[in-house]
Amino acid sequence: MNIGWIGLGNMGIPMAAQLINAGYKVSVYNRSKDKGIELNKLGSTIAETPKSLLENVDIVIIMVSDDEAIKQIFESENGLLSAEASGKIIINMSTVSPAVSKAMDQKSQQKGNAYLDAPVSGSVKQAETGQLVIMVGGDETVFEKAKPVLDTLGKLTLRVGETGAGNQAKLAINSLLALYAQGLAETVLFANNNGIKTDDLLNLINNAAIGNIFTKIKGDAILADHYKPAFALKHIVKDLRLARDEGISSPLAETALKTFESAEAAFGEEDLIAVIKSL
Repeated sequence: MNIGWIGLGNMGIPMAAQLINAGYKVSVYNRSKDKGIELNKLGSTIAETPKSLLENVDIVIIMVSDDEAIKQIFESENGLLSAEASGKIIINMSTVSPAVSKAMDQKSQQKGNAYLDAPVSGSVKQAETGQLVIMVGGDETVFEKAKPVLDTLGKLTLRVGETGAGNQAKLAINSLLALYAQGLAETVLFANNNGIKTDDLLNLINNAAIGNIFTKIKGDAILADHYKPAFALKHIVKDLRLARDEGISSPLAETALKTFESAEAAFGEEDLIAVIKSL
């Protein structure tokens, strides 16, 4: 199976590399062509446009930042919808709105192609090791065809419903992610204000029932004062807004959105746990 990849950011590069290392023939497209050099050295080819990419592969996988980027990839002059191609599978692994997935699914079907929304839970480390959790919305038959490819990228690939359901599941998970991050940051600050050292507190947390991979990774980032983005704070703001638009209105969700929105101007390009600096 020939695979096309669109979007070579922090997640896209290691995910595409996983496919190359698994033996798939991979062609990549990114607006900034220099981003493809690393994968080209691993054996990928570089496509000039989304249109030419789709015309020469069996499956196209997309990993970009937001709804507007998706619309550009599909609807621009040389976008996916301009391709003279049918019988292809387009897998959108970006965290975007269910509405944009439903719209692109309908337009893809009109061209004779199939669409899956398949966002991921996990960050750069999990992308590098093929340990992502992948939640999928779309036709079950199409999902079964694409599953072996997705299984190369993750430790769990689960279809959760029809088109848009993958996006809904991801927004639910990222809402919890925001609550974890704010809760951890507030807990550290409270302990510090009462004379408890951060490393002692984190040692207690990570050996208690409330400890998890997130508290370990983000706790280490706090200790090191290291906020290079594995998942940028500006992206959790985007996801919390999408979740709000989908109907989440609980007190915790509303508070988290306000907290991260207030932090975005100063710390949006840093990792989401940089919210501790804002708090």
